[in-house]
Amino acid sequence: MTIGLTRIRAWLLILSAALVSPAMLLSLACGGGENTLTVYSGRSQNLVHPILERFIEDSGINIQVKYAGSSAIATTILEEGENTPADVVFLQDPGSLGSLAHAGLLGDIPEELLNKVGPGFRSPAGQWVGTSGRARTVVYNTSAIDPDSDLPASILDFTAPEWKDRIGWAPLNASYQSFVTAFRLKWGEEAARAWLEGIHNNGARQYPNNVTTVAGVARGEVDVGFVNHYYLQRFLEEEGEGFGARNHFLGGGDPGALVLVAGVGITSTSKNRKAAEQLVEYLLSEEAQTYFAETTKEYPLIDGVEPKGDLPPLESLEPPDVDLGSLTDSRGTLSLLRELGIIP
Repeated sequence: MTIGLTRIRAWLLILSAALVSPAMLLSLACGGGENTLTVYSGRSQNLVHPILERFIEDSGINIQVKYAGSSAIATTILEEGENTPADVVFLQDPGSLGSLAHAGLLGDIPEELLNKVGPGFRSPAGQWVGTSGRARTVVYNTSAIDPDSDLPASILDFTAPEWKDRIGWAPLNASYQSFVTAFRLKWGEEAARAWLEGIHNNGARQYPNNVTTVAGVARGEVDVGFVNHYYLQRFLEEEGEGFGARNHFLGGGDPGALVLVAGVGITSTSKNRKAAEQLVEYLLSEEAQTYFAETTKEYPLIDGVEPKGDLPPLESLEPPDVDLGSLTDSRGTLSLLRELGIIP
C-alpha cells in the first residue's frame, strides 16, 4: 500500500501555514478602512481562504487575516489585550477560545446566532460558538488490528504493557492539548498525569501533527494513533478503500470519545461589530456548513446539513459530558506536558 505523497506534502504545507509568524497579515480583498475586518485565524490559510472569499463576495466586506497556530493566536491576543486589532478570532479548538473568554477578551455573540448550534457546541456564557465538529478517535492499522477483538474499550487502557512501542500521538497539536485539558477538568489532575506518563513510558512515537500520525499508522510504523476523525476521511478520498488505516470511535463517555469544535468569537474591543456578526452568521450558514462537511470532512453543527463520507451520526458518538466552555486552562496543560518531558 502506497500513500499519496503529493497529498501528504500538500497537507503538510497546510499545517505549516498554521505555524507562520502571527505578524504576517494576508489581505483577501483590496481596500480597507471601516469596512475591513481583521481576523486572527488558527485555521490554516489553505482551508479558510476559500470560505472567507465567498463571504467577501456575498457581503462586500474586506478581510485581513493573521494566520498562526490556535495556541499562538490565543497567546498573541492575551499579550495584546484591549489593544488587539483583531475583530474576529477563528480557532481550531475550544481551549484556545476558552482562554480568551476567561480573560474577558471576547464579547457576547447574539443569541440568535448561538442558537444555530446545540448547547454543547457553544460557550455557555455566549462568547464563542462552534463552527464545525471534530471527534477524537483511535486510528488503527487494518493489517495489524482487528477492532472487534484487539482494541480496548477505553483510551485509558492503552497504558497497558501490551501497547508498548505501538502508539502514535501528536502532543503539539492544539486539539490534542484541548483533549488533555478536558481530561484534567473531568477526571482530575492526577488521573491526567498518570495517563500521560503511562502513554509516554509506553514509548509513544511522537508525530508533528495528525496527518503524519495517520500516515504512520497506515505504513505500519505504529499500530494505533490518537487523532481527530477527519484526517482519515481525507486520506480515504485520495487513496480509496485500500488505504491501510481506519478510525475507531470509542463512545461510552470515554475520555477518548471527546467531541471538540473549531469555533469563532468576536473580540470585546472590536470596532467593526456589525461586520463581525455578519461573518459569524455566514460561518453558521448552510453554505459554509456544507463547505466544512465536504472540504474539511468535519461535522456540520447546524440542522439540515449532513456529514460527508462514512461517518457515524454526530448524535451517536456518546462523548463524555464535558463543558467545552470550561476548557480555559490551556496554559496549565502546556505546563504539564512540558513537566513530563512530552513537549519541549
